[in-house]
Amino acid sequence: MRNWKKWAKFALIRAVKTIAQTAVASIGVALTLDDVNWLYVVNSSVLSGILSILTSLAGIPEEEELW
Repeated sequence: MRNWKKWAKFALIRAVKTIAQTAVASIGVALTLDDVNWLYVVNSSVLSGILSILTSLAGIPEEEELW
């Protein structure tokens, strides 16, 4: 990793996108079942963001394009 600030920026952007995608999917499924459990939506979204950051440790294609 040549520049950890760039890595952190790209990792954070990916994590936020993943969190948003998980929230939308969770809310969509919950609405289908007529019961939105907001604690579940928040918990699953935050967990997906953490997993995204951990996955980014293996490498971020967007960052590699800059070099």
